[in-house]
Amino acid sequence: MFRPTYIPIVPVLDQRVMNYLNKLLYFGLAAYVSTFGAFAQTNNNTAVSGTAPAPLTAAPLSYTAGEVLTYEGKISKIIQGMAVADLTFTVSQPEADGNFIVKAEARSKGTLVKLFKYSFIQEIESTFVPAGTAQLTKKHDVQKERIRDSEAVFDYGDRQVTYTETDPKDPMRPPRRIASEIGPETYDIVSAIYKLRMVPLSVGATFSMTVSDSGLVYKIPVKVTGREVQKTVLGKVACFRIEPDVFGPGRFIEKEGSMIIWITDDARRVPVRSQVRAPFGKVEIKLTEARNLRI
Repeated sequence: MFRPTYIPIVPVLDQRVMNYLNKLLYFGLAAYVSTFGAFAQTNNNTAVSGTAPAPLTAAPLSYTAGEVLTYEGKISKIIQGMAVADLTFTVSQPEADGNFIVKAEARSKGTLVKLFKYSFIQEIESTFVPAGTAQLTKKHDVQKERIRDSEAVFDYGDRQVTYTETDPKDPMRPPRRIASEIGPETYDIVSAIYKLRMVPLSVGATFSMTVSDSGLVYKIPVKVTGREVQKTVLGKVACFRIEPDVFGPGRFIEKEGSMIIWITDDARRVPVRSQVRAPFGKVEIKLTEARNLRI
């Protein structure tokens, strides 16, 4: 008797795709930070062109210790809107020196775990001064059975960021180290988010900035392309539409693709939505909960 063969319609996500899906989930929220690039410097200290917003030191903080922002990431290709991860950003200010610490966590869920048998947890702890300049980045990255711990130390006296990665499951394995030159104002992927939230934006502005991740330093061109109303958990709010150029050879993500980020045009400057188009599909990241926002 003939038995039909059913071919699953769900695309198989290979390891390379999943490795940089984590990157997309974080950078989908963080990439818009490039718009404050008028105040960052390139690696050769060349001044950045563009319409410069007001001095960063004059802008008040738009966030406060205790703030918690939660997001959900979904991916669409053949299946529409698969939930793949939750992301949470928690602000604290425990040090007497006034430095902020933001703990960011991305955790896989839903279809990604059930259908593809793939799970990940990425925890980032970023320490930065109130003006946003990164001081220390710690990461704990789990992808299925693979685990990596890392630390990036920013030394502005030596103009260098030093990245060290270890495998806690193999303590005898030599650490992986990368050192790169940095400018006087350098941000990691998390501290950059909170830096932007102090910076006035304007439609039509173009910027370029550098951001360090995993010991490497990237220059990211960005355009502020519009001001649009978005329906969010905060209600209907006017937002700036920001398009960072993070895809391509030598860039943050060496794939083809595009990215848009929406951040509220108000004193709180909350990132509420990000949309990424990549070869494996479309990623949508939306704010689902906001607690202890600055009044």
